[in-house]
Amino acid sequence: MTSHPLSRRGVLVGAAALSTAAILPRASLADWRPTETVRIIVPAAAGGSTDVMGRLLAAHLQGAWGQSAIVENRSGAGGTIGTAEVARSKGDGHTILIGNPGPNAIAYSIFRNLTYKADQLQAVSNMIRIPNIVSAHPSTGIKSIPELIAYLKANPDKLTYGSSGVGQSPHLTGAWFLQLTRLKMTHVPFRGAGPALQAGLAGDIQILFDNLYPSLPQILDGKLNGLCVTTTERSASAPELPTMREGAAELAKFDVSSWFGVFLPKTAPAEIVDALNREVKAALERDDVKKNIAAMGARADYGTPQQFSDFVDAETRKFAAIIEKEGLQMEVR
Repeated sequence: MTSHPLSRRGVLVGAAALSTAAILPRASLADWRPTETVRIIVPAAAGGSTDVMGRLLAAHLQGAWGQSAIVENRSGAGGTIGTAEVARSKGDGHTILIGNPGPNAIAYSIFRNLTYKADQLQAVSNMIRIPNIVSAHPSTGIKSIPELIAYLKANPDKLTYGSSGVGQSPHLTGAWFLQLTRLKMTHVPFRGAGPALQAGLAGDIQILFDNLYPSLPQILDGKLNGLCVTTTERSASAPELPTMREGAAELAKFDVSSWFGVFLPKTAPAEIVDALNREVKAALERDDVKKNIAAMGARADYGTPQQFSDFVDAETRKFAAIIEKEGLQMEVR
């Protein structure tokens, strides 16, 4: 077989082409678009925050890509049913997941029989973050985290705290607070945020760990005493409420939020991940989307795929440590 060694000119031309490709943005090399209907899987019932973000993204993608984008609600088993469906799907960009802390961070540690693994999904971008909120029934006289800590030190095991259910983000928020302060309260789980709030309003429980809504309106009406929000920054919806970490030195690293972001099956190639990431960014910059996000008490939290992946990994480790210390293990039902 005759060999054909490259000429010096050929090598230089090839090197120049590679150099040019290396500096060109990835979008100019491959501007991916879907070729059929895009399915956005929401692993929750219609009407909640996960569903709202799925529908906002669907409306944007349909206009941006010129293809139908439909939301499919696959609720059940703490969000793991819909998440598992996406984990098993083709990575061709036509099946998208709207994820949240339950199925995408907490589930990996708390469920013994989870049917998917973290490495079956890849992070595209977060969309929003919403703080959790802590409140007290007015009959307690407790109006701040320092006052709650002081009361618990003087009256161990006297208070109960409620949440939307075992292993939910509000429950783990309360558990982490107690772990860091080395204090005790009895947890009373409810079947959802609505029943927990009603128990808090009735005084059946003294402390309530909840998502920002629906508790915030009750706090603004004076029916509950707002103690704090759980993110690193105060909420624009309630700027007078301090953060949890402002309450005590041992809470300095406290940061819990409900976040809602975009995932694809792990097999999706980089050009699809990047194309979707760009559209998430564009969606979050729209005035109508900004208005909806503000109404939810949320803040936009766009990031690159790597930034979101790092964030989800950190969230998974954080909740794993809380869950292990609590000794929590559950079955997917």
